[in-house]
Amino acid sequence: MKVVTGLFLIVLAAVAGGAAVHFRWIDASSVLDVAPATASQPANRTPSATAVEVSTAEETIATTDINAIGTLQSDESVQLAPEVAGRVAAIRFDEGRPVKAGDILVSLDNSLARASEDEIKVRLDLATSNYDRAQRMAGNGTGTARELDTALAERNTATTLLNSQRVQLAKLDIAAPFDGVVGLRRVSVGSYVAVGTPLVNIEKINVLKVDFKVPETNLQQVRVDQEVEISVDAMPGKAFTGTIYAIDPMVDVNGRAVSIRARLPNDDLTLRPGLFARILIKGMDQKKVVTVPEAAIVARGQDRLVWTIVDGKAQENKVTITGRKAGIVELEGLVPGATVVVAGQARLRKGAAVDIVNGAAPQASAS
Repeated sequence: MKVVTGLFLIVLAAVAGGAAVHFRWIDASSVLDVAPATASQPANRTPSATAVEVSTAEETIATTDINAIGTLQSDESVQLAPEVAGRVAAIRFDEGRPVKAGDILVSLDNSLARASEDEIKVRLDLATSNYDRAQRMAGNGTGTARELDTALAERNTATTLLNSQRVQLAKLDIAAPFDGVVGLRRVSVGSYVAVGTPLVNIEKINVLKVDFKVPETNLQQVRVDQEVEISVDAMPGKAFTGTIYAIDPMVDVNGRAVSIRARLPNDDLTLRPGLFARILIKGMDQKKVVTVPEAAIVARGQDRLVWTIVDGKAQENKVTITGRKAGIVELEGLVPGATVVVAGQARLRKGAAVDIVNGAAPQASAS
């Protein structure tokens, strides 16, 4: 009996122990079941807003400006060259210095030409004496009309030869054809030069010209006496004013453009021929346009987008760019006053909440 009782007590103790373990496992499972629910709670919170910087789309009055490029040219330019061959006897100018019209710049050796002139003068003196004597003889009847005609022809021939020789002598002195600045000489004293050999260039640069082209579609936007703004890369930040004075009557059939020439003053000789020039022609037509900072434009393939903020939410807008100037973009597809994002666009999504960090007021809803 005692043995049976002992076995019963052992079985009872084992059952009680198993129950205790079971209850402990249930409590642990309950804790584990609750923990995931607690951990998932942050995922249900409202996501944080994206920080952005914004600006405002503005309505402005714009003109149809035309931009072109060209090259500055001298108002007058010539390459001096001799009309007769000879040896350089003297150079009478300083390189890079102003000269006046008529100043002798280069003289060729004239010794042979002077000798020929003296010979012709002697011949002319003799012909003149013979003609005077023939006149007297014809007057007193001792001479004939034929002798008088021969003497007159000889005198006229000598006179013509002398004039021709003096012209040749004048060509040995090469003079400046207009007021200007001489360039760098190409020859030295003692050089033998043939007809047409370049000696030095002269540039009239107190006034400059600039040639440029505009598309034929803009032809109605340009006219003679219209002012243009000219800038050169050699002098950044400076602008010069010129005036259109000639428009080519022919349109280039290859480039579909028309050539235009403008003139600009250069009294201080600051500008130089050959400088690359940018030309801005102010358009005569005015229109209202919407503008935004360049930073507001987002490229996506061939499309251009602008993010706007409405009721604290980001909206994506497809726009069409119609012009650019000094960091400002003219476009279509936005209304004036729209709040546009200029920084932080890469993190935005449609309908995303935003946090404006530069203090600009967002646009209110249309409703």
